[in-house]
This record gives sequence, C-alpha cells and structure tokens, in this order.
Amino acid sequence: MLAHHAPRFRSVAAPAVTRTVITRRHRLFSATTRTSARTDFDHVIIGGGVVGLAIAQSLAQHPSSPSTLLLERHAHVGTETSSRNSEVIHAGIYYGANSLKTSLCIRGRQLLYALCASRGVPFRRTGKWIVAQNDVQLAALQRIHAFCTDDISVEVRWVGRDEAARREPAVRAEAGVLESPTTGIVDSHGLMLCLQGLFEDAGGTVAVSSAVEGVRPVGGGDGDGNGNGNGSRGWEVDVRDATTGEVSTVTAATIVNSAGLGAVDVHNMIVPPEQHKRAFYAKGNYFSYPSSTPEISTLIYPAPEPGHGGLGTHLTLDMAGRIKFGPDVEWVDSPDDLAVNTARLPQTVAEVKKYLPDLDASLLQPDYAGIRPKLGKQGAVMHGAGFVDFVIRKEEGYEGWVNLLNIESPGLTSCLAIAERVRGLLYS
Repeated sequence: MLAHHAPRFRSVAAPAVTRTVITRRHRLFSATTRTSARTDFDHVIIGGGVVGLAIAQSLAQHPSSPSTLLLERHAHVGTETSSRNSEVIHAGIYYGANSLKTSLCIRGRQLLYALCASRGVPFRRTGKWIVAQNDVQLAALQRIHAFCTDDISVEVRWVGRDEAARREPAVRAEAGVLESPTTGIVDSHGLMLCLQGLFEDAGGTVAVSSAVEGVRPVGGGDGDGNGNGNGSRGWEVDVRDATTGEVSTVTAATIVNSAGLGAVDVHNMIVPPEQHKRAFYAKGNYFSYPSSTPEISTLIYPAPEPGHGGLGTHLTLDMAGRIKFGPDVEWVDSPDDLAVNTARLPQTVAEVKKYLPDLDASLLQPDYAGIRPKLGKQGAVMHGAGFVDFVIRKEEGYEGWVNLLNIESPGLTSCLAIAERVRGLLYS
C-alpha cells in the first residue's frame, strides 16, 4: 500500500495526518500518448519537492482532467533542497541569455509573485544589492548591468554612495552597488503547502513514504517485460511503502522524473549503463545571526566569482526579518550529509566581513545545511567555466518520459515556469 500523509512545515499550519490507500483507476492513456492500453494513472511525478509539486498541480489542472500521482520518498513533501535553501525569489541575472535558467527564472519570478499575491503565500519584495569591493568586482557588476540591460531586459540600477549609506549604513561597498529591485523572498513551506492544496483540489493523489525502486518502460518490442521497451505502452514504477516495507507496482501513461537529489538515480534506472550519469553534491552551510543590529532590509550578495559552485556567501532574510548567512560551497559525497559543518564558520565570517565589517562573529549560530544536485563540479554563474544548464526534456528513444536533471538554483523561483514547460512537452 502507498501511504498518503499531509505535510508538516515549520512555518505554516498543516492539516491533520491521514492515511489513504491509492486506488487503482485503470484509466485509458491520456491524449499525450498514441495507445489504448490501460494504466493506473495518466501521470506519475517522482519527487515531491517544490518543482514536483508545481508540475503535479499543473498537470492535474489540465482540461482533460488527467489522473495524476505524486510520489515522495520521505514522510513529508519538500524536506530536501526545497526546504533547505535561501528562499530567495531570484531575478534571473546570472546565467546565459539563451539558457533555461535565465528564461525559466524570469518567467517563474513573474508567475511566483502572482501566485503568492493571489493565494496569500507570504512573500516580500526586498530587493537585492550586489556589492563590489575592488575594481575587478566592479567590472563583474558592470558586465551584469550590461547583460541585464542589453540582453535579457531585467531591471537593475546603480546605487550611489550617498543612497547606499542612507539605506544600509552597515554595508560596505567600496567600489559600487548594483541593485536588483525585483528580487525578493518567499516562505517556501507556505508555497509548497499552497501547491499541494491546488494539486489535491484538482483531484491529484500524494503518496509520501513512497520510495521508487524501479522504473520500466513498456512497449516497443519488450515482450519479455524486462524493461527493454520505449514507453509507448506506458511505464511500470516499483514503489516501496516505508511504513510497511511492501513493494507495489504502479502503471502510468507518462512519468516525470523530478526527484531532485535522487533524479540521477531514477535516470540510471531507465537508461542502459553506457548512458548513466553521475551526481555531484554541493553542500551549503547556513548560519543564523540572532541580533537586532545591524538592521538590514535588503539582501546582500558579493560580486560573483567565475568558477564557483554558487553565488557566494550572502546575507538573506526570512519572513520574520531574521538574518542568515550562506550558503558556502562544500563538495560532499552523500546527499544525506546535512549536518552544518561548523568548521566552515571562520571562512563564513571572513567572507561576510568583507561587506559587513561590524559583524559580531560570536553571535553566529549553525542553522541548517542544504544540498544542491549538480551534474558536475562547475561554476553556476554566467561567466564561470563549464556552466551546466537545467535539463528538462523528453529523452530520445522513449515516449512519455520527461526528465529533469540539475534542477538547482534558481529552481524554486523557476518552479511554476518549469511546470509550464513540462506540461507543454506532454501536451504539445
């Protein structure tokens, strides 16, 4: 049996926990496929993070009323990367003009602000400062300004020295400040609860504590049923119920691999060994700053440095105004390595003091850590070497499979735009 539990989030009230057996519907394939074979569900989405939830609610609300199942291996949705990040609504200014990260971040930001405003999800348009301390960093800001102005039409503006001193007197920016006024923050837990509600209201089914252990495409000459097919007659998904240990097989017309930290594992379950990929894990440690001073109302980011795995140790705020610093970049071997590495604190202090010189380091406390799923140890910024974009595609040689890999930052901001793209791939 597959269990259905409502999530519990630290920042929003959650409904009471319930347990529901997933009913086999044996529906016809949806219009996205060319077959009359029967399956339990039209769509199965693997992974209940913010991206999986966004995709699930988008598919469930399609006019054809498809039956949609969301599988999440943990006891609650959104407990991995989706709840262990900076909760920033990004503007989309760091990535290549033709990248999915740029286009989906820009579109996703617009959709996300609209959803939060209409559904009462807590958010705030804080704006963001990118600060430079020397001529090299200022040149990086100038490139970002030109890129935003000339290539992607994203609003940025220079902040003069007098304005900077008036608005954020505690912040050091020796060479310049570039502001992104459309950047903001969101209550990620409230967002995920909203998306889950939209999904379930549309008739979708959430199955938590449901780990995927095997995925087999059916059809296309796989008469032996051993997974040598192409998905033309659907998909078989083996799911273990963590509460009972029982393994069930669910059939679907289409599958969406949105498993986040486990997406490469799901990918490797399907493709032959020569097409297997390797996952890399960039851990980010966060430290909280429980002090009423300085009073900061704007997100503060250092100028990006090429080749880094992230955007630098920045100052961000939560909806209560609490200051957090992070994430750094620590390459780890396991996605389960989620303990804050306190040995990184001196490095964090050194990085933060470059733009917040009066920081009282004795007040910093370990807060949480998150893992970013990556396809390589490459840079995340537009001028970094080896940039790796989002992977969102129908895999060649298969039918009814949309594969999502390397969905890291700005995945939260992009989630609704990613959902649009996936729906378009399945219903084009």
